[in-house]
Amino acid sequence: MFFFGIEHEVAFLNKEGKFADFSHTKFADFNQIIERLPTYPSDYPQLRVGDAGIKMKRWYIEGFERFADSDQVIDCHVKGIEIRTTIHSDIQGAITELSESFHLLREVAANFGFSPVLVSFNPYNPVFEPQPPLNDYEIKQLEAYPDEQTANIHMVSYGPDLNISLADLSPEDVIDIGKKLTYYSPYIVPFSYSSPFYQGGLWDGLSVRTFIRTGKRPAALVFIEKQEQLINSIPSLTKIARIPAEVGRIEFKACDSCDDFLIYAALLTLLKGLVLDKTLLGRVTVPDAGLHQLSAKEGFENEDIFENATKVLQAAEVALGDDPDVHFLTPLKVLLAKRKTRSHELIAMFHHLSSIQEVIRQTYQL
Repeated sequence: MFFFGIEHEVAFLNKEGKFADFSHTKFADFNQIIERLPTYPSDYPQLRVGDAGIKMKRWYIEGFERFADSDQVIDCHVKGIEIRTTIHSDIQGAITELSESFHLLREVAANFGFSPVLVSFNPYNPVFEPQPPLNDYEIKQLEAYPDEQTANIHMVSYGPDLNISLADLSPEDVIDIGKKLTYYSPYIVPFSYSSPFYQGGLWDGLSVRTFIRTGKRPAALVFIEKQEQLINSIPSLTKIARIPAEVGRIEFKACDSCDDFLIYAALLTLLKGLVLDKTLLGRVTVPDAGLHQLSAKEGFENEDIFENATKVLQAAEVALGDDPDVHFLTPLKVLLAKRKTRSHELIAMFHHLSSIQEVIRQTYQL
């Protein structure tokens, strides 16, 4: 019995057509959108609300929380709005809910002059520096959690968490799957590439997000119940579940954002196949940063990446057998056959339009 969920980060242009990031967008600008969106009481307890109370709905503001000299939240530098689905026993259910939530978000955001755009790495601001500078309390908090020290990456990169779990797996088995997905991550992520822009121009590759992020942030994160099951690594592979619904969940975190949600269906199916597969033996606790950087630069044009991506996709398809979800893999086969990614389309649009703003304005044609 599998369970699936998706967390999808949405970036926006504001009514002036500017990219709405922390440099000129306030918490209140996005919060007025959130306030107009509905609450579904039946979502709880499977959705985590969190300490600051920002995560009250299926939509919440993604950002960097600021504290007084205590645990009191006084502000939040914004990045965008995250949509999260509830937990589904089938992939189609998760995709349908994500699509419905996205359309509702787009509709409400339009009332305030915001329109969603596909971005996986901030195309203008490569660096996030909190203003005002961090106080002593905030510095101590960051030092206590190594992964939090990469907030500078988190605040300029956008991507999904593709969540999958399988009932009745032991903690050892779940951790083993996390290591497997971390090992094969450089061959999985090119199917999602969509970040070819950097500092206001074209970057020399297909995914600046992958190039900068992987190795410093996890490719996969496994939620476990007990402290003694934790594996000590930087970046973390394991994390203590914060609510019972998280125990045994595997979050695949390495992909770029997709504006075609059928690619998410395909990627969840690929992950499902890899959970079932017994033939691929690669395992690693920490992502291979060099291999991810090669993948980010060249994608399927690199023979090693192409061959291993083919191997991973075939292994997943064989493991799925006659599972009805197997048809979801078709878009990945098409991308592989063409050796192209969404980034190639965005680059071609940029050559035609000569404007990042005009290119990203044409994304999300759902």
